[in-house]
Amino acid sequence: MRDDRLRLFSFATAEKRADYLWVLRAFDNARAGYVVLLHAGDVVATLDRIAADEMSLTAAEVTPLLEQLHHWGVLERSYDGTRAANLAEYRNRHFVYQFAQVGYQAYRAVEDVLHARLEDASLSRLVLPELLADLTDLAAANRTADADLIYRKLSRLDSALSDMATRAAHFYLSLGDLVRTTEVTPESFLAHKDALLSHMREFSVDLARFAPKLAAAIGEVEATGVDAMLRRAASSDERVLLPIEEREADWCGRWNGLTNWFVAAEAELSESDRLREGTMSAIAAVLSLLRRVTETRKGGVSRESSLRHLAGWFAAAPTEDSAHALFGAVFGLGKPRHLAMEHPDADIVPNSRSWWDAPPVEISRTLAETGRPPTPGAPGRIQRNDSGVRRLREAQLDAQRVRAAAAKSLAESDVHERILDDAETAVLLRLLDAASTAWVPVSGRVGSTTGTESGVKLTVTECEGSTVVRTSRGLLHLNNRKLTVR
Repeated sequence: MRDDRLRLFSFATAEKRADYLWVLRAFDNARAGYVVLLHAGDVVATLDRIAADEMSLTAAEVTPLLEQLHHWGVLERSYDGTRAANLAEYRNRHFVYQFAQVGYQAYRAVEDVLHARLEDASLSRLVLPELLADLTDLAAANRTADADLIYRKLSRLDSALSDMATRAAHFYLSLGDLVRTTEVTPESFLAHKDALLSHMREFSVDLARFAPKLAAAIGEVEATGVDAMLRRAASSDERVLLPIEEREADWCGRWNGLTNWFVAAEAELSESDRLREGTMSAIAAVLSLLRRVTETRKGGVSRESSLRHLAGWFAAAPTEDSAHALFGAVFGLGKPRHLAMEHPDADIVPNSRSWWDAPPVEISRTLAETGRPPTPGAPGRIQRNDSGVRRLREAQLDAQRVRAAAAKSLAESDVHERILDDAETAVLLRLLDAASTAWVPVSGRVGSTTGTESGVKLTVTECEGSTVVRTSRGLLHLNNRKLTVR
């Protein structure tokens, strides 16, 4: 099956690929005018209209091209007896042709590659507010059980996100080719560098601004019931040849892909976060390229200019020996490498004996191939303990949850009227540490100080006498200070 599909592209590599391509363009032009079936004479007439200056074919030349395209599966062929004016023409069999379904896709793929403009690569930041609006409408549609609206909104979300991901990948691929190029035209780059940097910065800012809103909107949709939403979308899906279970599984996969873009899993980055980090890295790469281009223009020396000067020296060499000497001085490829090392038995082989007469000495392959002595090599790869990192992260999150719960319970009642447990005591001490920085003024008096921790606020005010806070670790005495936690 795959070989049959790959055979569809044979016209793009055939000897008469230009003729095949123009014949298919004639079919595409007729398709735009709602004409599907074409005879060889119709193809010739269409080519005379759309490619009179570039291609001229007769009906006798077009017929074998049509037959070959039918053999490859790009075109479908059928018999048209209405074109026969007499019995002889009826026996000669008049055939008409039309695009096969997969044949048209193969032709469009080739045309898209031929007419692709790499300079049109851009990031799609305007789609972010559209995604947010569609998610809001999707949540409302799921609450009202509007299956058709759910299907339309999910289709729009899937198309918009796919376009956004494709455009981002295309943009960063083109940008990487620009940054990695060895010869940069300063004029063309400097003319667009401001627009390029501004475009990437605006996309990064908009992505950072909309990502939390989109994550919250996804949460609202999930609160209305994801399973019911997917069942309703599958019921309105018009792909009737697919069973309802496969349609529901397909939409489930698309929804999971959408949530992975904007909702990060625990201890991981979402796709939008990775895209934002890639944008910042690309900005740094463009700035580095800008610095390199600026330095090249300032010095006036580049690889191209150096090679041109060297070519001029070769052309101006008075003799062939001079050209060989210049080649050896520039590239250093004419002289053999010489090795110098001590023989293990210096008494038998004196230093004055030539290498040609001395017995062979074992040397390492590295020294023989590169002329450099062997080294221990690069350090080994660091073994990442992902499970240990994950356990430490889980322990950190558990500690944060315990501290937040202790802070909440600490703020629910007066700290002077009860005994604090260990977690509450730890939070109170952290709050006191944050507030104690203002207890000792340089001059004057401090009426009150504050400290915050895990969403609660500690206020330390002056009072007459001393106060006591009872904790599981003992009594905490505060002279002329009273604590209030909210």
